[in-house]
Amino acid sequence: MIYPKKNGVMRWILKSYVHFILKRHFYKIDFNNIEIEPGKSILLIANHFSIWDGLVLYWIFRQFSTKKFHVMLLEETAKKEPMLKYGGALSVSKGSKGIMQSLDYAGQLLADPANLVLIFPQGKLYSNFVNEVHFEKGIMKVMEQAHGNFQLIYAATFIEHWQHKKPTANIYLNNPVNCTFENIEALNKSYQEHYNASRQQQTKIVL
Repeated sequence: MIYPKKNGVMRWILKSYVHFILKRHFYKIDFNNIEIEPGKSILLIANHFSIWDGLVLYWIFRQFSTKKFHVMLLEETAKKEPMLKYGGALSVSKGSKGIMQSLDYAGQLLADPANLVLIFPQGKLYSNFVNEVHFEKGIMKVMEQAHGNFQLIYAATFIEHWQHKKPTANIYLNNPVNCTFENIEALNKSYQEHYNASRQQQTKIVL
């Protein structure tokens, strides 16, 4: 497993780099503000469709939250992009014995109200406009490990070019009232409702 590394200089460099490449590659990034509970950590659940997902969400939450950002990545991705560990990346290797270590560690991070953990429960990349978002079971282990002591936030991201050469990213955030679920199906259904509403809102945009 690859763990996040604490290095103030490298973190500042990564933050500056993310700001630079997003400004260079996107026309605009739009998102709705959401109230952050200071006494709780944040578990951020998002759809996964490109290399931009984590970077966009990293930039967004730096705008209105002081939580320490962490993101769970596949181990092969973490190895290809070693700088990401200074931005809070932790690795997970699907199908290996070490997967439980990664899930337990993510749950432990959520025990600290100073942390934010981003997880893409789909486990791999899918189209930006799929009708259904299917979760893998690992995220339930993380939530059980954290004993519900976190603020659950959903994010649904959609990227379109519209009339510009550079794309616009629209991120729809939601804080569900309930953050305890009996099983992965219940969690999946709850997120799907947010995703459906966000997707419908996205398709109603007219410029």
